[in-house]
Amino acid sequence: VQLQASGGGLVQAGGSLRLSCAASGSIFVVGAIGWYRQVPGKQREWVATITTTTAGVTKYADFVQGRFTISKDYAKNTVYLQMNSLKPDDTAVYYCTADQRGLLPVVRGGGAYWGQGTLVTVSS
Repeated sequence: VQLQASGGGLVQAGGSLRLSCAASGSIFVVGAIGWYRQVPGKQREWVATITTTTAGVTKYADFVQGRFTISKDYAKNTVYLQMNSLKPDDTAVYYCTADQRGLLPVVRGGGAYWGQGTLVTVSS
């Protein structure tokens, strides 16, 4: 499975962005897909995860606080991260990751597959 992240950019505080993570194959082959972010000099931190089952179980980091929504589109083999009410602290490189083992491995450090990052910059 190859993952391609896109959708980053520059936005003012309070604005919105939608990140996309396109999988080269069907996302059915992986159990869960998630997003991490990293600021230079800091550890990568988990943002959100969704299972690729029909139920689409989602899980979010506490700092998301209802501002972000993760979703999937089977037809496009793509997972999205809709980010609203962005803050300067959300500035980071965002990475998508996936794993066949399901949600918990993705939440607990990331999956076996990683895409390249996409930069999100939120200006104050």
